[in-house]
Amino acid sequence: MTASPAGPGSDHPGRPAAIAAVQVTKRFPGVLANDKVDFHVDVGEVHTILGENGAGKSTLAAMLCGLYQPDEGQIFLSGAPVRLRSPREGLAKGIGMVHQHFRLVERFTVAENVVLGDPQQARFIKATEVEARVGEIGERFGLPINPRARIADLTVGQRQRVEIVKMLYRGADVLLLDEPTAVLTPNEVDALFQTVEAMTAEGKAIVFISHKLGEVMAVSDRVTVMRAGAVTGEVATADTSQRHLAELMVGRPVEVETRRGQSPSDVALSVQGLDVVEDGQKVVDGLDLEVRRGEIVGIAGVAGNGQRPLARAIAGMIKPSAGSVSICGKDVTAKGTKAARKAGLAFVPEDRLGTGLVPGLSLTDNMLLTRKRGFFVNRSEARAEVETAIVDYEIKTPSTEAQARLLSGGNSQKVLLARELANLGTPDGPQVVVVSSPTRGLDIGAAEFVRGLLHEARERGAAVLIISEDLEEVRSLSDRMAVLYRGRVAVEGPTDQLSIEQIGLAMAGVAEEGAA
Repeated sequence: MTASPAGPGSDHPGRPAAIAAVQVTKRFPGVLANDKVDFHVDVGEVHTILGENGAGKSTLAAMLCGLYQPDEGQIFLSGAPVRLRSPREGLAKGIGMVHQHFRLVERFTVAENVVLGDPQQARFIKATEVEARVGEIGERFGLPINPRARIADLTVGQRQRVEIVKMLYRGADVLLLDEPTAVLTPNEVDALFQTVEAMTAEGKAIVFISHKLGEVMAVSDRVTVMRAGAVTGEVATADTSQRHLAELMVGRPVEVETRRGQSPSDVALSVQGLDVVEDGQKVVDGLDLEVRRGEIVGIAGVAGNGQRPLARAIAGMIKPSAGSVSICGKDVTAKGTKAARKAGLAFVPEDRLGTGLVPGLSLTDNMLLTRKRGFFVNRSEARAEVETAIVDYEIKTPSTEAQARLLSGGNSQKVLLARELANLGTPDGPQVVVVSSPTRGLDIGAAEFVRGLLHEARERGAAVLIISEDLEEVRSLSDRMAVLYRGRVAVEGPTDQLSIEQIGLAMAGVAEEGAA
């Protein structure tokens, strides 16, 4: 007996892919978001869509679940062509998407959220039956959750479990996970990967959308890489590497290895016993921190554990209620931003447009914001400096007089770094560099450039403090790192000596015996 032809995209002769996109094209005004894209995921496999910001991966996922409809091409489900006119219609056919930003009602319980808006649910249902079903699904797929718990009382990781249980409860056989690890601790990431394994073992097809190369390699069977709306390659993870995937993403070789510093010298930034109170609550609690010249120290932690007020207190933007901040031996505690800068601080806040740059001002005026100047300003010199920065930092802008609000996230970050790192390595230049979320929202090419600048700052003798919620970023950049939990240092030490388990427990607020 001869096998029947495989369905669209399937790697297995005789059976169709679970879901496939064949030559799909999607246009928005002025943008070709997807250009004749082919993609498929088989039953029982994890297939990742990988790409830079704007590569078209989210648009493709939106078409697979019914949020968008392709302008050209066809979606196939189990070998049969389908037209999905809405996410509800997609879910009715077994396709569910777990979005990065959860869609849950905080006042309701887990079970109530699971059945909320389900058109297949009977009009009259017993709460105990729903709770029992939710509990059974959670146990079966490694998603432990209390069906009676209110969403408002759950952690971010637990809320994600509810979203996945909701899709499984409604019969999803194809699950699209959009940046699912972005808000999780390392231990929660491990638990999620175990859940993914349990789902594929039962024949579920998983579409994993991510930009984290290490996690992509760990969880995926295959990877489709997109750039500028088109597919640049499809590879099995067993046959590729992080470096190769990065090259497919940006179209050129990129550096993905860690670079550690050499022999740091004297302390340039010292924070002792720092307390910060916001809205009557202590958000930084007795924090001690030192950063030496010639090293990068990273601060990791789940959002909301004191990272932002710590950075603002160091920069002189807010007044601590106790403790001290010293920059290059000068006490700048509660003396304002000018005193911190005069002592040698360069500060790149996480809020690029607003705190870092003034959106309505030109690049030239933004570059002048933190400069020492008299009553008269030589704008020709200022413009010349911006022109040099545009070339050196590869800033994409129509002119030096373009408004900052017109720049992309990556180019805004480059303008900030160009301004803050000017004269680096000279006596008048910055000695301490504090950067919050240095590569958040940047594509891999821009992120590589920014990381190179931070390494250069360290090599020129600056003390560099990085504060980021991206643990992979902190671990790859830092010589030493600390984890904040509820405004305190939960664990700290040389990055290479801290295990991922130690870091994960600290981020979750679980004390580990013997931790630093």
